[in-house]
Amino acid sequence: MPQVTLPDGSARHFDHPVSVHDVAADIGPGLAKAALAGKVDGEMVDTSFVIEQDAALDIITVKSDEALELIRHDAAHVMAQAVQELFPGTQVTIGPAIEDGFYYDFAREEPFTPEDLSKIEDRMREIVGRDLPIEREVWSRAQAKEVFGEIGEDYKVQIIDNLISEAEEISIYRQGEWFDVCRGPHLPSTGKLPKAFKLMSLAGAYWRGDSNNEMLQRIYGTAWRDKKELKAYLYRLEEAEKRDHRKLGRKLDLFHFSDAAPGSVFWHPKGWTLFLQLLEYMRKRQEAAGYVEVNTPDVMDRSLWETSGHWHNYRENMFSTQTEDERVFALKPMNCPGSVSMFAQGLKSYRDLPLRMAEFGKVHRYEPSGALHGLMRVRHFTQDDAHIYCTEEQMEQECIDVVALVLDIYKDFGFEDVVIKLSTRPEKRIGSDVIWDKLEGALSNALERMDLDYVLYPGEGAFYGPKLEFVLRDAIGRDWQCGTLQVDMNLPERFDISYVDESGGRDKRPVMLHRALFGSLERFTGILIEHYEGKFPFWLAPVQAVVLNITDKQADYAKDLEQRLKSRGIRVVTDLRNEKVGFKIREHTLQAVPYLLVIGDREMANDEIAVRTQSGEDLGTMSVDDFVAHTQSQSIDTAQGRAAAG
Repeated sequence: MPQVTLPDGSARHFDHPVSVHDVAADIGPGLAKAALAGKVDGEMVDTSFVIEQDAALDIITVKSDEALELIRHDAAHVMAQAVQELFPGTQVTIGPAIEDGFYYDFAREEPFTPEDLSKIEDRMREIVGRDLPIEREVWSRAQAKEVFGEIGEDYKVQIIDNLISEAEEISIYRQGEWFDVCRGPHLPSTGKLPKAFKLMSLAGAYWRGDSNNEMLQRIYGTAWRDKKELKAYLYRLEEAEKRDHRKLGRKLDLFHFSDAAPGSVFWHPKGWTLFLQLLEYMRKRQEAAGYVEVNTPDVMDRSLWETSGHWHNYRENMFSTQTEDERVFALKPMNCPGSVSMFAQGLKSYRDLPLRMAEFGKVHRYEPSGALHGLMRVRHFTQDDAHIYCTEEQMEQECIDVVALVLDIYKDFGFEDVVIKLSTRPEKRIGSDVIWDKLEGALSNALERMDLDYVLYPGEGAFYGPKLEFVLRDAIGRDWQCGTLQVDMNLPERFDISYVDESGGRDKRPVMLHRALFGSLERFTGILIEHYEGKFPFWLAPVQAVVLNITDKQADYAKDLEQRLKSRGIRVVTDLRNEKVGFKIREHTLQAVPYLLVIGDREMANDEIAVRTQSGEDLGTMSVDDFVAHTQSQSIDTAQGRAAAG
């Protein structure tokens, strides 16, 4: 008879098979009421699932990490039931839980309207109020095809035909009179679904994602544990809309895109100034950390990419061309092979290691047109790449140094909440398991030595080595994957590079660390635009100050003041337009210029400036020296500057 082991290590013994619900009830009536599902030996199951032998059990409640996906899955089913009750004859197809919500695809001749969404949402709440039991049934394949065929669910018949083998039984979930094909698990009843859901939008979707198939209607929704979480999510969406970097990019005159070069950025002067500030910042940090900067060609022969493995493993994402002499070249999608070629020039000794070579390399990757998204997803971008060549003995410490550097850099931009992901060997890879063991061990040991938590992602590493990914949380709670660290002993082997070891041997392979901190500078710029809502800290702002004259009498003084401030390293412009100063103040405030420097007759006579901040604070009059000193307190090299960046 089964022994059920709970997460706290305690065990409960039963003299007969028991359901997950029975175990929860045995623990206490409160847990039985709160139980939404169970995890038996790591597998999610319904509360009705019967445990017949010894097993480990975790009772899933609304507070569990797994609860959200369960809630969203059930919300999709409740939505489908609501749709079919309101619009008889509509066929349901596929409806999964997705990040932040769920969707279902429907086949219906008449299009849904935004008003229909409100009706469907109201009916969903009614179905939740009915507290219908959700019960799992097992049908034969023939029975399932017959039943769904009789009620006109042709898409379900196709699913049963194509996705389920002849011998497999069909799992059916029923809530009241409504039922659907589904693997589950599900909540015990519709009444367990929190009423913290909202239908968001309508879209078209081809059946099975194939443009040769019929067009279906997709309804998107979101679902959360409670109304507080739903409200927070809707606020994030509202904020994200206001912060959209594409809108702010136009408003602040930073960049544009064109069909003439899909997925490539046309940087305007202010946008390019912002971009260059990031480059300058990273150059200083890398130089202080012992890196040297190099540059490699954008176009290289196919043979190089064959040696690296990219031609075989990454070719569908590469741009290539053939010249008249029939040589095949590719625009580089990554900087690594060029860096290895750089290392191979000249004899290297163990005394030269670690060798840290940085490159702001332009890379080109083919992304489908539908995947392009402003600065966040482009085809042509700049990586703040670096490749560190070191001995096996140095590998772990170099990993520690890189992780420390990247976390410190993110703090300078106000990103304190960083999640580290460790992605291990993928199924499609190069190199032996022995090498992969060493590489994965170096990364995990480095994190453990630094006492840093991380999330394990088995099978998600690059084809040539495992990697760390650094995920930043922005000002409105969204997560962005940015920096990476990959450890690699395979490319040095494939390119046959070596160094002279302490005994004089010339065939010792270096370990190669691939490292990017911002990742794509274009994407990081987009993240910063949204994180700061275009209101950059002083040290980063493309235009740091604008001089505003009240009348034409101050024009010459304004021009002189601009030059004096520029000579002190401040990025300043002068607005001499024949407009009221209040109008100019409002306009430059909307342009998110950190400081507005107003000059009238009194300021000109005293060689001073009246200083206002972008937020509207009046700092009074200052001398030029005092203003420069005030701005220097916000340098990124100072503690105050770091706080301002946050």
